[in-house]
Amino acid sequence: MNLYVVIVYDVGVERVNKVRTFLRQYMLWVQNSVFEGELTKAELMKVKSRLKELIDEDYDHIIFYSSRDKKYLGIENLGTPKVDTSNII
Repeated sequence: MNLYVVIVYDVGVERVNKVRTFLRQYMLWVQNSVFEGELTKAELMKVKSRLKELIDEDYDHIIFYSSRDKKYLGIENLGTPKVDTSNII
């Protein structure tokens, strides 16, 4: 079963590129410090594990929002999004 996941992060400038580069392998970069997409439970565990290695837990912060389906999130946008997520399956 896949989960729809939104990851929001606030990490030190020296780690931003490593975190962003890693997350791009699994999800869509929709806004500065925000990724979203579908992940299996195993992929989500792998992502969390790798992010834990990349960040400084005493300084950085990452939030994971997950739902069984994107339609349950009630997403609303103002302005122009960086990417079009309407074609995500």
